[in-house]
Amino acid sequence: VRKKGKLPAETVSVTYDLEYGTDTMEMHVDAVTQGSRVLMVDDLLATGGTMAASCEMVEKAGGRIVGVEFLIELAFLKGREKLAKYPVRTQIVYDDESP
Repeated sequence: VRKKGKLPAETVSVTYDLEYGTDTMEMHVDAVTQGSRVLMVDDLLATGGTMAASCEMVEKAGGRIVGVEFLIELAFLKGREKLAKYPVRTQIVYDDESP
């Protein structure tokens, strides 16, 4: 799963809302087969919008999200709420904005 225009072959896409606009994620059409169990992994959970859109795209392709994992979570941005229907795990959690 990548931002629009980064993948070389035929893709499927999903567009999602940002705070001040929209963005589009893509994946290869053959990346997920019907019934595939998929673990989604990313480095950072902030607002959750990118991961929620990516999960939606995988599910539309026939995959089943079995979990969502992040290295870092910025809990004060409440991104976990957008991913409430999935098991979410993070390794490091920052609860407030102060350094």
